[in-house]
Formats: sequence, C-alpha cells, structure tokens
Amino acid sequence: MRMTVNGHEAYCYTGGKSFSRELPTVVFIHGAQHDHSVWALQTRYFAHHGFGVLAVDLPGHGLSKGVPLASVEAMADWLLAVLDAAGVKQAALVGHSMGSLIALEAACRAPERVGKLALVGTAYPMRVSAALLEASMNEEQKAIDMVNIWSHSTFMQKPSFPGPGFSALGVNRRLMQRISATQHAPVFHTDFAACNAYANGEHAAGTVACPTLFLLGRRDMMTPPKAASSLAALIRHARTVQLEDSGHALMSEQPDAVLDTLFDFMKSAG
Repeated sequence: MRMTVNGHEAYCYTGGKSFSRELPTVVFIHGAQHDHSVWALQTRYFAHHGFGVLAVDLPGHGLSKGVPLASVEAMADWLLAVLDAAGVKQAALVGHSMGSLIALEAACRAPERVGKLALVGTAYPMRVSAALLEASMNEEQKAIDMVNIWSHSTFMQKPSFPGPGFSALGVNRRLMQRISATQHAPVFHTDFAACNAYANGEHAAGTVACPTLFLLGRRDMMTPPKAASSLAALIRHARTVQLEDSGHALMSEQPDAVLDTLFDFMKSAG
C-alpha cells in the first residue's frame, strides 16, 4: 500500500490482503537498518485473521522515499501522519528495537490514537557505543556484521525456522546490506544516532494508559531484558513476556512464539 506522507511516498505492507480501516488496525514498526519484511510471518497471520495491517517502511528504508529521519520524535510524528493518510483513527502499535521507541513516543504524543502498545526488544535508554556509532558511519559493513552477530543468541538454527537451508543471520545480513545499497543517506548511522539521543522515554512511559506488552528475548545482548526495567516500572499495568531461547532478533529466532504472544495480546480484552 502506497500513500503520500509529508510530501514523500510511503509504503506499508498489508499482509497479503487489501487494507480495511473497518477492521481493528495493527501497525508494525521495524528497527534500525530494517524494513517491513522483518514482520513477514506475523503480519500475514494478523491480516488473515481479522485485523487490518500496516507494516511501515520508515522514510529512507525499504520502499519509502525521503531521507531517514534524525530523531525518534520526528519518526513518531511521521507514524501518526501515516495513520492520518490511511484514515485510521486508532491503532495498536507494535515496535521492535528503534521501532519500540517510536511506538512509545507516538503513544505519548497522541494517546487517543493508540489502543494497545507492544514493545519488542526494547530498552531505555537505548545507548549505542561510540565504536558502533563510528563504524556505522565509516565502516558500515563492519557495523552490520557486529550487529548481526550480537542480535542472535546462537549461530544454530532453531526448530521454529521455516525450513532446511534457512539462515536467520544470512537473511538479516542481506536485508541490512540492501538498505545500504538502495539509499544514499547513511541510514544505519542516522538510526543509531536517533536511538542514542532519545531522552523522553521515562516521561513517555509515565503517560501510557493503554494495555501494554513488553516482549523481550532472555538472551538479548543488544537490549537486555534488565534494560527495559525502567520503562516497565513506569507502566505499572504492563505485562512482560520473556522468550527463553531468543536474542534481539526475536521475530526470526522465535517467529511462532512472537506471533502467538502478539496475537493473544491483541485479542485480549485488556
């Protein structure tokens, strides 16, 4: 689904079905140097089981035009503009990593627009080391390799993977390389710098009143579960689920568990 947002073409994957604003809408927000495809399994299931799905490509990522936005706040404003362009009054937001900060900030800025909030692989503050920031600017392939290794809990494939020959690390590496190859701006560095600079997390969490889920990987080295504790403490009605055998790349390491947890949360009353 293509639309015009802030003067640029924006793309949202709708899960293999035409988007209907008459259905409850779930918006999926990817993390740094990614696009909508990281949600492939989850979005298709939601779209075929009673939900309207918008899996966004952030500006400068995937099929969305424009340059990558330099702050979480700007990305949150853009996300709310996507809802306007799609004619959606209220949606549930699901964000992974950087996307979780965008979802949180959007919920703070427009609480009436967010019915439920799922923060996947989140942390606050989401600090990025100086070495990784520097690599993302000047040695991008090195940064891709570093993050790809740190995002996965093991090099061995798990039973939940789609089939023989599937490589979670290989797919993630190629996706990040494709984002670099198709964009002129330094996407990775811009994304990392935005995460590193975001300072409104505690205030935003304190304003959240909608049902909230923290979905974390117990073996996550990028955003360890303890790094989400400050946010979880501020959203006292929130529920936390930790997946035992997963790192930061939860959607590829434990796709079925992520799907089941998110779907149960979205179908629940509160």
